[in-house]
Order: sequence, then C-alpha cells, then structure tokens
Amino acid sequence: MLNGPLLERLGQLAARAAELEKLLADPKIIAAQAAYRRCAKEYGLASRAAAKHRHLMSLEKQRSEANAILSEKADEELVELARQQVSQVEADEAELEREIEDLLIHEDEDARRDVIIEIRAGTGGDEAALFAADLFRMYEKYAENKGWKTDIASASPTELGGFKEVIFEVKGQNVYSELRHESGGHRVQRVPTTEASGRIHTSAVTLAVLPQAEKVDVDIDEKSELHIDTFRSSGPGGQHVNKTASAVRITHLPTGLVVSCQDEKSQHKNKAKGMRVLRSRLYELERSAKKQARDADRKSQIGSGDRSSRVRTYNFPQNRVTDHRLNKNYPLEPIVAGGLHKLIADLQEMYREQQLAELGEKSPDND
Repeated sequence: MLNGPLLERLGQLAARAAELEKLLADPKIIAAQAAYRRCAKEYGLASRAAAKHRHLMSLEKQRSEANAILSEKADEELVELARQQVSQVEADEAELEREIEDLLIHEDEDARRDVIIEIRAGTGGDEAALFAADLFRMYEKYAENKGWKTDIASASPTELGGFKEVIFEVKGQNVYSELRHESGGHRVQRVPTTEASGRIHTSAVTLAVLPQAEKVDVDIDEKSELHIDTFRSSGPGGQHVNKTASAVRITHLPTGLVVSCQDEKSQHKNKAKGMRVLRSRLYELERSAKKQARDADRKSQIGSGDRSSRVRTYNFPQNRVTDHRLNKNYPLEPIVAGGLHKLIADLQEMYREQQLAELGEKSPDND
C-alpha cells in the first residue's frame, strides 16, 4: 500500500494536471510561447501521474464493491467471484504501486533529458589524460549499446592520445535518469604505458553529468550577457580537432563561465554547441543551489554529484571496478568496454530506495 505522503503527492500531481489542461487551452498562454512550453513540459509528468491516480482509484472502487458482496454473504458463486476479484485487484495494485513509485522517483523534470558529460584529467599527468580518453570511449560504447547518440562539443587532446578535457553530448531516451550518478571522481590504478619500472600508478579524472537545458529553461540575453570570440583550433589534430578558424569561445559575463567549442568546421555549429553547453552549466548551477537549500541538513549516500567526491576506482592489476557508494565490486573488462548496465541498474535501485525513504519521511507540504 502506498504510504500517505506518496499518495498525497500523486493526488497533487493529478490536480495539477487538471489545472495545466486549462492553462494549455488559454489563448493568453498559447500566445506566450515560453509560458506555453513550460506548461506543456510540466504537463508531461502531471498527466502521467493523473493516469496512474485514476487507475488506482478505479482499483479501490473495485475492491470496495467486491468487499461489499463478501460482507453481504450472498450466494456461494457470487462470493467466489468476489474473492477472485479481490485477489486480482491486490495483484494489480502491487504492480501499479511499483509503477507509481518509479514515476515519482525517476520521472522528475530532468529524468528524460539528454545530457552533456564533461570529463577532465586530474592528478596523474599523461596517465590521467589517457584514462579520461578511456572513460570517454567507455561511455561512447555504452551509449552505442543503448541506441543513444554521442557528439563531441569540445576536446583538448594530448600527443599520447589522451584528453586533458572532453565535453560531449549524449542524446536518447531517459539518458539523464541512467547517467546522473556517474558524476564525481573516477580513479584508476594501473601500470602506465610510459612506466618503465612496472610500478602501479594512481591517477584521477573528474566527471560531471549535466542535464541538457533547453532555451526555455535558461534566460540569456546574448547582447548584454555574452562575449563571443572566434579563434583557430589548436591541438595535435586527429578526428576530433579541425584546424580551422571556426572555433568559438563564449563568456557568460554575469557568472564568468567560459565555454569553448572547436569540433565542427562551421563557426555557426560550434556556437550552437557552445550555447547548449553554457545553458546546461547555468541550469545545473540553478539546480545545485536549489538542492543545497532544500537538503542543507541531509547528506545522501548516493552522493550529490559533486565532481570532487570519489565515486569509483578502476583497478587494472586486480581486474575489478569498485563503486564506493554501493561498496561493491564488478569485473573490470566488461565495464571499460561499455558494459555498465548492471552497475547503473544497481545505482538506480539504491537511489530508488533512498528516495522512497525520504518521501515517506516528509509531507508534501515540505517538498
């Protein structure tokens, strides 16, 4: 049976769906494109919740009707049918309640978004840059297995084939829902190819997964808030760097955020990519500020996504990957080859359990 707060939250969303239906039919809202897009986006989750709410109410009505027959002690045949109906309703309710829990936990406003992943080499010099490239290929392969698309927005390659930094987009179904827990510090322990004595080195990479923001999510006045420079691409070359004069550097003056994109031959395309990265960083700043205010006194075991927090260690000599939040080991070779499915599923289940516990502890008024 759904706990009180979850049931109340579901009812709130169902009521909000009815409000949004009226707003979406309002000529004033339709004329204001930004407001209409915001309402339409919110309606997506609210309408799904409303459908689940109607289904739940229907099952409760069926249960009540069957129990009424049982209490009346009608003829045996009718009583048996009522018993069967109660049994079926209980099975349907159990399945529906799981669907509702998943909806309220995973189907937040960002769960279905595409993402921008930023990987930066940390301590470890050339070996850290090589590991950054390994992680990029790992996520690229995982995305390929999922049927998602990847597209590099910016890269700073090294002479040895690593990346000082690589920023790329991942587009597909429910990408952020799956990859949100990959943010943080990733550490590698192995013998570098440049190490003659065979000593094991420890290097680190920081990774951030940003839900990709849309224009309606972040209001940017390009004339007054942006400074845009163009420059010639630099680096050792290769498939990810084009030595043209089409590279773009965008500076967001209010925050000082700087985004550079040089992967495309077209200046226009580089600017478009840069703007997507900038909007996503600004959106993440806003999300993080809200989360810190809401959860100031609570620390989640799953981690906040802070880039400085160590989340995973890839130990090559022992052929294992350790996720420190799960306190669990996985075979290394399938993971680095893109086989992240089990690890990500385990993280999602941990997140689900924690969110259920949190939702059950607080009332909707305190959301």
